[in-house]
Amino acid sequence: MAFGVISEIGYISMHTSDIEASVAHARDILGLVETDRSGNAVYMSSAAKKHHELVYIDAPEHGVGHIGLIAAGRRGLDTARTRVREAGYPIISETPLHAGVEDGFAFIGPEDFVYEIYIGPQTADIVPAGHAPDRFGHVNLHPKDLQATLRFFVDVLDFRISDVIGDDFAYFLRCNPEHHGVALIKGKGWMHHHAWQVQSIADLGKVGDRLHEHGLRLLMGPVRHGAGHNIAAYYVEPTGAVVELYADLEHIYDDERPPIVWPADDLKWATKWSIYDFTEFRSHGLFPAREAIAAK
Repeated sequence: MAFGVISEIGYISMHTSDIEASVAHARDILGLVETDRSGNAVYMSSAAKKHHELVYIDAPEHGVGHIGLIAAGRRGLDTARTRVREAGYPIISETPLHAGVEDGFAFIGPEDFVYEIYIGPQTADIVPAGHAPDRFGHVNLHPKDLQATLRFFVDVLDFRISDVIGDDFAYFLRCNPEHHGVALIKGKGWMHHHAWQVQSIADLGKVGDRLHEHGLRLLMGPVRHGAGHNIAAYYVEPTGAVVELYADLEHIYDDERPPIVWPADDLKWATKWSIYDFTEFRSHGLFPAREAIAAK
């Protein structure tokens, strides 16, 4: 149930200089299945069986390609297009960037992240992997100008604030009853992580086992976040972006619920179970791609 122009977070597209390594990692560790391959792009999905929730584009260097947002129907798409244009964000395509959707447009948003707003995501005729996540859930961005990005999501795209951390340090934003579809934490100007819903904490243990079998490790977790209540675990994928698997995310059904405000020194917003060390966790991320490369 959406309350604005965006109904849910749709997909993440990333440029990768080693597309086969990225695809293999997403398949073996995350549990995604390839749904389509076209020219320089590989499309992957979870148990949600969509045409794409993750897109890898073959490119000279790693970077965030696009962030896909599903509009709340045709009216939501048309309203979003008008608002984006009126807000002065450059529209780079009046048609969808990828196959597998009905209609959409793309533009350059704050801090050079490219967004595609679209409707009509198609399903994929696939058999999900046994360790597949349920679906793609949210993105975590670390903008340099936190307030500018916050205004973009709240004023242009109708997101609501669920939690606030400190004095202009972080905001958790929702476009439907799920606690957050976008998290904003002041930082270097990159995407820190993309996140996938799983069924239970048992799935977080299993991803730790899969990482170990491949000579890798968890970056953080499992933890219980205070902001959002979800249990989560994190690891780093080949592009340098962080991947989160999470379960038990809070849902907010009271439209009038005010944001929960966490003092800057109360790190229980990040983890109730352990000591939160920002140093290594925040040292990973993926900047917007410096070169626009379309899927072919």
